Amino acid sequence: MTPRTIFDPDHELFRSSVRRFFQSEVTPHVDRWREAGVVDREVFEKAGEQGYLLMWADERFGGLGITDMRYEQILQEENFRSGDPGLCLTLHSRVVAPYIGDHGTEEQKQRWLPPAIRGEAILAVAMSEPSAGSDLGAMKTRAERRGDHWVLRGSKTYISNGLLADLVIVAARTQSDSRHSMGLFVVEADRPGFKRGRKLHKLGLNAQDTAEMFFDELVLPAENVLGDPSQGFRYLMQALAVERLQIAIGAIAHAQVAFDLTLDFVKERTAFGRPVGTFQSPRFRLARMRAELDALQSHIDHCVMLANDGALSAEVASGAKMLATELEGRVIDDCLQLHGGAGYMEEYRISRMYRDARVTRIFGGTNEIMAEIIGRKLGLDGRQYARG
Repeated sequence: MTPRTIFDPDHELFRSSVRRFFQSEVTPHVDRWREAGVVDREVFEKAGEQGYLLMWADERFGGLGITDMRYEQILQEENFRSGDPGLCLTLHSRVVAPYIGDHGTEEQKQRWLPPAIRGEAILAVAMSEPSAGSDLGAMKTRAERRGDHWVLRGSKTYISNGLLADLVIVAARTQSDSRHSMGLFVVEADRPGFKRGRKLHKLGLNAQDTAEMFFDELVLPAENVLGDPSQGFRYLMQALAVERLQIAIGAIAHAQVAFDLTLDFVKERTAFGRPVGTFQSPRFRLARMRAELDALQSHIDHCVMLANDGALSAEVASGAKMLATELEGRVIDDCLQLHGGAGYMEEYRISRMYRDARVTRIFGGTNEIMAEIIGRKLGLDGRQYARG
């Protein structure tokens, strides 16, 4: 494995602490969580006690004021190694909470950030709809201004943390004649008119609670709107670069773990009187995986540093997400193959990883959308020809 050069001794001390946390507070519960289809709420509170949630938040809200994304990267990598990808701490901290941090008023931050930092208020974001997919401009959920309040109506689906969430940031259209005029509305889970739908059963990520949400004439005060209610689409686009980098970080970490598990397995498993890994085909396959993982890990580490400098562009983040999730799929598929029949058995972790990995090419925007974003940046915009 190529040495990684972006971490200093403080990062490595943090990694050791995080690894102990996951080994003691997460690893023993993973099988039960996957069976139940949801993690324990208490794990968010325990993570909050350690300062692992919303590390970027200012100390006046109870955060650590650490904006260096390498710490969040370490947290993700250790979760994939010793925990479970269904535990959505990063979604809570680095995807949802920054909408409040970036666009909330001082009063909103004081109201919502401290309980999120402590893990007492679990966060979710509701963008996806059954008929909209990756096209946010096609969403049908509406928010209508009525005097000093808003009325929200519509539905969302595929919402991660959907069952546990105490606060949900809902994207809703605010002008019917504009695809991109939408607002971000903070909905408390106990507010009348809010209803959770089914717990959705998925191919993988069995410990992650994923649900439908319904908003039936839900009344919200103006104080629950984040920023300008016509600029929500822009806010979402600004945040998606970091979200897609988070997906890339997780995907490459997942693939690294699969590689390590498989390398150990082929050294121990024998065929025809010798370790499987000593045959040319497995040896060459693992060598290519190692080279590809090292190359892409270096690029993702570079993207993390770009994000730290505020220089991560949408197309670079999209490329990282696309390449990392595709490599994740290939590596884990090859690793399952190298496990032979054992790889198809539920008792082996690689079989669960195979199922868990498939969704990363879909969420956060499908990889086809990632390619479209990159292509447009290259000046290859096909939208003008789409209608013939």
